[in-house]
Amino acid sequence: MDWLTEPFQHEFMRRVLVGGALIGFTNGFLGAFVVLRRLALMADSLSHSLLPGLAIGWILAGGLVPSALFGGALFAALTVALGAQLLARSSRLKEDTALGILYTVAFSVGIVLIGLFKVRVSLMHWLFGNILGLSNTDLWMIWGISLVVVPLLAALQRPLLLTLFDPTVAASQGIRVNLLNFVLMTCLVLTMIASLQAVGVIMLLGLLIAPAATVYLLCDSYPAMLWGGGLIGMFGSCVGLLLSYRLDLPSGACIVLVLGAIFFAAYLFSPRYGLVRRLRRARHFHEESLARWPGGDGGKSA
Repeated sequence: MDWLTEPFQHEFMRRVLVGGALIGFTNGFLGAFVVLRRLALMADSLSHSLLPGLAIGWILAGGLVPSALFGGALFAALTVALGAQLLARSSRLKEDTALGILYTVAFSVGIVLIGLFKVRVSLMHWLFGNILGLSNTDLWMIWGISLVVVPLLAALQRPLLLTLFDPTVAASQGIRVNLLNFVLMTCLVLTMIASLQAVGVIMLLGLLIAPAATVYLLCDSYPAMLWGGGLIGMFGSCVGLLLSYRLDLPSGACIVLVLGAIFFAAYLFSPRYGLVRRLRRARHFHEESLARWPGGDGGKSA
C-alpha cells in the first residue's frame, strides 16, 4: 500500500488533495442544477470567458495577485453572462447564439491580451490547469467559495427545483425567479474560478457536469443528484490527482478522464437506464413478439 500512502507524506500533495476534494464536491453538487436546467452551453461559455478576466487581472496587478485574478475573472464571466441576456432581449438573437458570439470574442480577447502584454504565465497553465502549484492562498479561496456555494444551494434547493422545471408556477407562488437565476449564475462563476487552478478553462465543463450526469443515469432522485454528484466529483478528483502524481501527467486531464470513465460505466451498466439493460429488454421484447406471432418461433406447433 506504499504507492497509495506515499503521496500523503508530502505537504504539497496533502494540500492539493484537500483542494481537489473540495473542488470536486462543489462542482458535482452544482452540476445537478446545470444538468437539470440544461445550462451546459452557458457553463462552457462562462468558463472560456474567464480567460480575458485573468489576463486583465494580471496586467492591472502586474503579476499573479490572487485578488486581482479573482476580480478580473468574476467581472469577465458576469459581463458575458449578462451581456448575452441583454443581446437576446434587445434583438432577434436567441440567448445561446448571443452566448456563442460573446464567449468566443472574450476568449480571443484573452489570448490577444496575453500576447500583447507578454503575460509571464504559460497559456497552457490557464487552459488546462496545474493544481500541483496550489498555494495556501488558493486553498483558502477554495474553502471560502465551497462554504458559500454548497450551503446556499442546499438551502435554496426547493425553490430552485421549482424554478428549474416550471418558472411560471414558481413566480405565481411568490418565488423571485430572476433573483434565483442570478444566484445560480453567481455560484457557477465562483465555482469555476475556484476550479481554474485544478483543471483550467478547457476542462472545467467536464468536472462540472460529468458527476451529475452520471447520477442522472443511475436514479431519478433530485437529492441524490446533488449529494451523489458531489461525492462522485470528490472521488474522481482525488483519484485523478493520485494518477497524475504517479504517472506524471496533467492533473486536469486525469481528473476528467476518471470522471469520464465513471460516466461511461454508468451509461453502459446502470440498472435502470444503462445501455446493456435496454438492449436486454429490447431483445426480450423481440423474443416475446416472435413467440406470439403465428409465423414465428411460437408457431412451430402449427
